[in-house]
Amino acid sequence: MPELPEVETVRARLEPAVVGRRFERVDIHDPRLTRPEDPLVVAAELLGERVAALERRGKYLVFRFDSGRGLLVHLRMTGGFRHAADAGLPDDPYRRAVVRLDDGSEVGYRDVRRFGTWTLLEPHELEPFLAARLGEEPLAGSFTARSLAARLANRRAPVKAALLDQRTLAGMGNIYADEALWRARIHPLRPARELGDDEIRRLHRAVRRALEAGLARQGATIRDYAAPDGAAGTMQHEFKVYGREGEPCLRCGTPIEKIRAGGRGTSYCPHCQPLLALAAASARSAARPQAASSSSRAPVRSRRQSSV
Repeated sequence: MPELPEVETVRARLEPAVVGRRFERVDIHDPRLTRPEDPLVVAAELLGERVAALERRGKYLVFRFDSGRGLLVHLRMTGGFRHAADAGLPDDPYRRAVVRLDDGSEVGYRDVRRFGTWTLLEPHELEPFLAARLGEEPLAGSFTARSLAARLANRRAPVKAALLDQRTLAGMGNIYADEALWRARIHPLRPARELGDDEIRRLHRAVRRALEAGLARQGATIRDYAAPDGAAGTMQHEFKVYGREGEPCLRCGTPIEKIRAGGRGTSYCPHCQPLLALAAASARSAARPQAASSSSRAPVRSRRQSSV
């Protein structure tokens, strides 16, 4: 599923082609795309709209029009755009909609699995719709370790599930949650509210770095994702844990394992990301001089237990 880096890459590549342009013709071929609204009605409403800005909010692309209305596009699992300047769009059995712009170019929306959605909202509906569904933008300046701690403080759910909740962090998905937790050395099943201050700081940095890495590589092309010009992303060649089950951890060499967390397949390193909170205390105890032989044996037992 396209996540923040992939959706932002689509936005950045599509923006120069559509901003300032008017929708001259709109054809929506798949009724599922605008359900429950009639696609013919939505297409007619879009006709003549001029794009003032193309933004991203979480995993949504937001076409903001001069009229104040907004078209929210959620790519879901396999949605994507293609732009053709002159020759027109090539044949594509998975194309669900085509917008012809006033400069003669065309923007096609394709979706193999047909889960993507187009939602046209009136000016007074747009911001409340987004605010009710999305939390902080993890790459925004307002996203701090303190704000992350506040959002996780009362969450009994595993931290992986909390990160996937779009009301916690807008745009996070399965891939970059796994990558961030590996970078932060946090087990995906740790209850979110049990994370200590140092773990929160590590997680805050890790979320940013994982997403920034994805952006720098124009996202990850695992199956269907591509930029509007058809170019594939390269982040899939840089994964630390995602999709690497059975392969050695790039940090310690331990085989990567896969479990279920938050209802999603989750990859992690059992050595670098121990489940027991006791692991951190054991590591600190082992680093301190011990006054008696009986106390020096306790950290050894704790370390062995924490690796299970």
